[in-house]
Amino acid sequence: MASAADQMASGLNLSKFGKATELKKRLWFTLGALIIFRMLSYVPLPGIDPTQLDLLAQQTQGGVMDFFNTFSGGALERMSIIALGVMPYITASIVVQLASSLSPTLAAVKKEGESGRKKLNQYTRYGTVGLTAVQGYFIAVGLEAFGATQGAQAVVEPGMLFRISAVISLIGGTMFLMWLGEQITSRGIGNGISLIIMAGIVAHLPTTLVQLFEGGRTGTMDPVRLLGILIAVVGLILLICFMERAQRRILIQYPKRQTARGVQAERSHLPLKINTAGVIPPIFASSLLLMPLTVSQFAGQNVAANGDGGFMNDVVIGLNQYLTHGSPVYMLLYGLGIVFFSFFYTSVVFNPEETADNLKRYGGFIPGIRPGKSTEAYFDYVLTRITVIGAAYLTFICLVPEYLVSALSIPFYLGGTSLLIVVNVTMDTVTQIQSHLLAHQYGDLIKKAKLKGGRAR
Repeated sequence: MASAADQMASGLNLSKFGKATELKKRLWFTLGALIIFRMLSYVPLPGIDPTQLDLLAQQTQGGVMDFFNTFSGGALERMSIIALGVMPYITASIVVQLASSLSPTLAAVKKEGESGRKKLNQYTRYGTVGLTAVQGYFIAVGLEAFGATQGAQAVVEPGMLFRISAVISLIGGTMFLMWLGEQITSRGIGNGISLIIMAGIVAHLPTTLVQLFEGGRTGTMDPVRLLGILIAVVGLILLICFMERAQRRILIQYPKRQTARGVQAERSHLPLKINTAGVIPPIFASSLLLMPLTVSQFAGQNVAANGDGGFMNDVVIGLNQYLTHGSPVYMLLYGLGIVFFSFFYTSVVFNPEETADNLKRYGGFIPGIRPGKSTEAYFDYVLTRITVIGAAYLTFICLVPEYLVSALSIPFYLGGTSLLIVVNVTMDTVTQIQSHLLAHQYGDLIKKAKLKGGRAR
């Protein structure tokens, strides 16, 4: 047993990676899919004048739209066919999940198992098309109006034909990214949607680091501040790694059974992650904020170009001013969104009633807690307490660095949300790689055992 355990441990240090052919195929597929995503971010919408896109990027730089541009891998500032990224899909999935929790009809569909899950996925796709069409139309209208006050046009030939082609192109790009993410999840390694978002963030990191060090070399940035930024980034990464591994282990005991060593009681632990929701709350909260802000940002271009005044003009200008990146209103809404989705997604991932019923069915119980409703109440009590800690951790990681980024004029891509997504997705992907290596090592040991058993006969 000891030698087998040693072989299993050695399998996790990637020494057997060369023999894991299925894992290599999955990694190559994931890498190829991400390369396709990056290539699509350079394919512009039909009818766009590329010389005007730099002006648009400068005008929206430093605002909340940087969130969108980061998650899409720079596709927004280049106005590519995947400018909206996967944000409409995430927003649609939020709406469907909330509706399935509130609507008895959708709740019944959710309980149908695999068929119910397929129906909800279909509803999510329909919602993605609708949201992309709305956002795409306002983007097309805003692009037509952009530069009009300066006597220039970002669109070569404005009109309904351009709007229709832009909406169709954006819908096709978003739906393709949604399909690509699903393919990565099923045929590759890791969560496809999260990997696509992470790839967009990582694509900007080299440029950001070069700008930081160049600022320190030329003297435009204080070397002490630069050193402080690097120390803070390392500290945030260590904090994220620690909190994502933190668990609350609940002791589970089973009835006494007769074994070779006598009558013994089996014990195990039920691990509950402090941050059960993972990276989902920041992504969901930012997605809900970006949906109306995309519309208002590009609708404001049309209002400014046409010189429209009155109530609508005041609403658009006020919304864009109060919800700029780092503003108190934006930080408050973002923080509330993170807290809400931390509790909501935790309730989706972990069901205390179902877990308590499963324990009761198999004879398991928590020492000092009666099976059934008492166990369910205990799970709910513990889960609520650790979710408070997890929500506070996520809020701190996302809001405090983002505020410092805005106050100290630090490049946005080193914000807490970006680091949280990159570190969390990387850890999840590495865990899945280790699981595949472990399964491959188990297969090798089983084959060797069979061969030895055949020779003994």
